[in-house]
Amino acid sequence: MTDVHAVTKSFPSPGVSFLQPPPHGTGTSPSAVTNALDAQLNPSSDDQSTCKYLKNIHMSERLMEDFLNAASSNTTKDLETCGVLGAFLNNETFYVTTLIIPKQEATSNSCQALKEEEIHAILNDETLFPIGWIHTHPSQSSFMSSIDLHTQYTYQMMVPEAVAIVVAPSDDSRKYEIFRLSDPEGMSILKECKETGFHPHKEPTNGASIYEDCSHIIFSQNLRLEICDLR
Repeated sequence: MTDVHAVTKSFPSPGVSFLQPPPHGTGTSPSAVTNALDAQLNPSSDDQSTCKYLKNIHMSERLMEDFLNAASSNTTKDLETCGVLGAFLNNETFYVTTLIIPKQEATSNSCQALKEEEIHAILNDETLFPIGWIHTHPSQSSFMSSIDLHTQYTYQMMVPEAVAIVVAPSDDSRKYEIFRLSDPEGMSILKECKETGFHPHKEPTNGASIYEDCSHIIFSQNLRLEICDLR
C-alpha cells in the first residue's frame, strides 16, 4: 500500500450528523456506518458476557506529521485544529485510512467542527468507522480538557475503541499523546455530567484516572493515509 497525501474531496450532505450517540433500542438505521456499528460492535448478550476487549487500531506513522502540516497555518496563529479519523474493520482489527479535516471555528483553546454532515457523508460513502479524533494544543502540552472529555465520551459511546490524539507542537518533551476515557470509571462520570464549557470533573472513587493512555495502537510504515481537507 502506498502513502497518499493532501487529497481533497467534497461530498453531498445527507443532513445527518454522525457526532451524536447512537439511538437506544431497536429500529433500523438509515446509515451504512450505523448499520455496520450495530452489526460488528454490538455483539449478542452471550458474547458480551464472555468477552470484553479492545480491538487493535493500526495507523500510519505519518498521521501526526501530516496533520501538523495541514494545521500549520492555524498553529502559527495559536489556533487549534481538529480532525476525524476514519477506519475500516478487518479481521477484528481497525485500520485508519482516512483523516477528515472539517470546516471549523477555532480559538487558542477550543475547536468546533462545522457542517458535521459532511464528515458523516465521507464515512458513510467509504463505509468507515469514526474511530476517533485528533486536535492540536498549539501552545500547551498534551492533555484532555473537560470539553475534550465530553467529545471523547461521544466517540466511545459509538465505538469503544475510539481514541483522542492530542498534538502539542510546542512541547519538546511530548509532541503527542493518545488517550481514551477509562471504562467504566471515566465513562460513568461523563455519562452523569450535564455541565458545559470548561469545568472540573470528579475523580473516580476507586483511585483510577478519568482518562488514560491507549495501549491498543499499532503504527505502520506502509498503511495508506488519505487526507480529506474540507476547509
